[in-house]
Amino acid sequence: MNPVILAALRAFPQQLEVHYAAFPAEFKNWAPPSWEGVPSEPLTAIEQICHVRDIAIDGYHVRFRRTLTESHPTLASIDTEALAKVRAYGKSDATAALAAFREARRQTVALIASLPPEQFDHTAEFEGYGPLSLRSLVHYLCSHDQQHLAGLQWLPGKMEASRVPAQG
Repeated sequence: MNPVILAALRAFPQQLEVHYAAFPAEFKNWAPPSWEGVPSEPLTAIEQICHVRDIAIDGYHVRFRRTLTESHPTLASIDTEALAKVRAYGKSDATAALAAFREARRQTVALIASLPPEQFDHTAEFEGYGPLSLRSLVHYLCSHDQQHLAGLQWLPGKMEASRVPAQG
């Protein structure tokens, strides 16, 4: 696998933690009046953390395993909104969620780094994305990371914008 992608996957847990830590405690569950323009799913800061953890474990771990062991499996998409409600993301412990994510990502990177090049040619059908290879799936994971990092950067922008009086 491309070393740049592996480095990005390795670095993401620390980036996630740093951006989350920048939120004042009273804004961990803050939601803007409008989610228009959000670069990730419309999730509060704590919900972003929990979502990334669950997508790593319940999404990508399963997708990688199935793509490697089954013949062109169909990989399910995960309903973020439903999962956030069922697992009560807004009431979650961020420290525990971040620790679980760090461990999940460690396992993901170890798996990817251990695979011989031909394994990345395994294929699957990913709901909402279409046909792909394992290599594609790794790139989508990296992209997903960046979307949620952008979401954590977008939220403070919306917080600040909400303080600006309307001109008129």
